[in-house]
Amino acid sequence: MDESEAIRALAALGQQLRLKVFRALVVAGQDGLTPGVLSETLEISPATLSFHLKELTNSGLVTQERASRNLIYRAAYERMNALLGYLTENCCQGQQCLDPAATACNC
Repeated sequence: MDESEAIRALAALGQQLRLKVFRALVVAGQDGLTPGVLSETLEISPATLSFHLKELTNSGLVTQERASRNLIYRAAYERMNALLGYLTENCCQGQQCLDPAATACNC
């Protein structure tokens, strides 16, 4: 991940509703969630949710897949881990501070 990609991802997460949506998708795991379930669970209007899902998808942090008549949104764990890696790659002056397994998501 380069600096511009990290900035785009952080900007997407820097809005309260988008952060809530992303966290809900992380919790949902690989099954993902439909916009209807997200809207109902997070009490966000469908139009507002659509806007925020578009921003998260454009940042690469969320993927979208059509399953029959439904759209399924999922957190992009590889991208999330790349962002975390970018943010911490120079941590502790290059010395390992934590067990890498403790910081990576193996979802």
